[in-house]
Amino acid sequence: MVLTSPAPRRLSAHRHPLNYRLHSVSCLGHEAHLSLCSFEFYRGNATGVCKGGMPAVVGCVPGPLFATGSAQKKKRRPQQVQKRLRLKGGARPGEGRVEVLRNNEWGTVCDDRWNLVSAGVVCRELGFGSAKEALTGARMGQGMGPIHMNEVQCAGSEKSLWSCPHKNITKEGCKHSEDAGVRCNIPSMGYENTIRIVGGRTAFEGRVEVKHAGRWGTVCSTGWSTTEAMVACRQLGLGYAMHAVTETWYWDASNVTEMVLSGVKCTGQEMTLSHCRHHDTVTCQKTGTRFAAGVICSETASDLLLHAPLVQETAYIEDRPLHMLYCAAEENCLSSSARQANWPYGHRRLLRFSSQIHNNGRADFRPKAGRHSWVWHECHGHYHSMDIFTHYDLLTPNGTKVAEGHKASFCLEDTECQEDVGKRYECANFGEQGITVGCWDLYRHDIDCQWIDITDVRPGNYILQVVINPRYEVAESDFTNNAMKCNCKYDGHRIWVHNCHIGLARLLGGPAGPKW
Repeated sequence: MVLTSPAPRRLSAHRHPLNYRLHSVSCLGHEAHLSLCSFEFYRGNATGVCKGGMPAVVGCVPGPLFATGSAQKKKRRPQQVQKRLRLKGGARPGEGRVEVLRNNEWGTVCDDRWNLVSAGVVCRELGFGSAKEALTGARMGQGMGPIHMNEVQCAGSEKSLWSCPHKNITKEGCKHSEDAGVRCNIPSMGYENTIRIVGGRTAFEGRVEVKHAGRWGTVCSTGWSTTEAMVACRQLGLGYAMHAVTETWYWDASNVTEMVLSGVKCTGQEMTLSHCRHHDTVTCQKTGTRFAAGVICSETASDLLLHAPLVQETAYIEDRPLHMLYCAAEENCLSSSARQANWPYGHRRLLRFSSQIHNNGRADFRPKAGRHSWVWHECHGHYHSMDIFTHYDLLTPNGTKVAEGHKASFCLEDTECQEDVGKRYECANFGEQGITVGCWDLYRHDIDCQWIDITDVRPGNYILQVVINPRYEVAESDFTNNAMKCNCKYDGHRIWVHNCHIGLARLLGGPAGPKW
């Protein structure tokens, strides 16, 4: 948030008798609140107050997250520099776990000596207002990877958290249970005044109604998915979307019957549904309140994250005989050319690797479908709780897919957990499936479908891409970290896998060595 001084001519219209409370306000510029500046009170019977002066006025300019239209475009043009600070795990804009970028790797900040002044620097750097709270004890969830900063001691005037005095962390010095977070004051944009939910059993669920072109109405549920529901819950100030509901006849508790919005398609990052693409004229295949869009929101959500180094460490090629792949073929884990193979003779060339999927969020990751609809697979002797849990793709450098694989959730369970976390989910005996916060599910390289069939791939340079929860079937607090990419070099016999990383970072660096 940036403060500006309005032109004097704009203030002349507002000159009228006022009750002055403070005078002689003197700030150094690093204070977290105006109340921390030096000032004097006017007494109730004071006369001739503020002689020769006028009311102090500031103009607030929203940060880039809240800028819209042409203002947003103007701000985006010069911002080609990579971000070095972000918030993760917060249910609302302006709050979350503080993460900083060092040497192309995101890490957290230890909460030793973490205070409101340092939190204020974070909020200002991100384009919010002042800091409301400095959070300690991983209240916004525990991060993963390195802890980059410890004992941060900002003066308050710094433009970047990296400019504040701090200590580098040691393994013994801090744990992720001490990750620092912030809750910032954010500009009031009035977004919550143009949306409401009605008919739900709690304040966190109901049919969505929006104010569009001056009138209230429902939203067409055709194409309504988790990403649109996430924006609706954010606009409502209710956190994350647990479910995107497409039939809401049981929530019919409103007199509103007109449908005012259709074709809504969001990326999931928007602040309001009006920022998403939508039809200029309402066009809906299923009209009526029964098919109006609805949401079930939650203060917390899961956040899945793939352990990228393990993929790089375990990748190798196997020529597997066809007579050992009948189960895999039944579950569609081989490329289409396998159908024309001379079964059971011959083999398929498989790029195998392990994947370790952590739940880094603040709620357990549970399958969307209930236990009653899980599908038993006799071949492998287990239930599938999700049709597609991960996508495995081999891409050319320009993004063209040359081979693919997919993995149903054979069994979502807690393979291992952090020291202070107990396992809650296991697959044995038709047990509950899921991944507990602070636990991870390990899929070893030697199990069926934990591969990409590269039998038909020519030698060359490629990108290995793994995407968790690719269809957004289960809500997460952050979908931007669900993809992992690696550089690959395949010479027809061996494959080099290197520089595995999360998200959309650039592919840099050289090969680490061959994998057989």
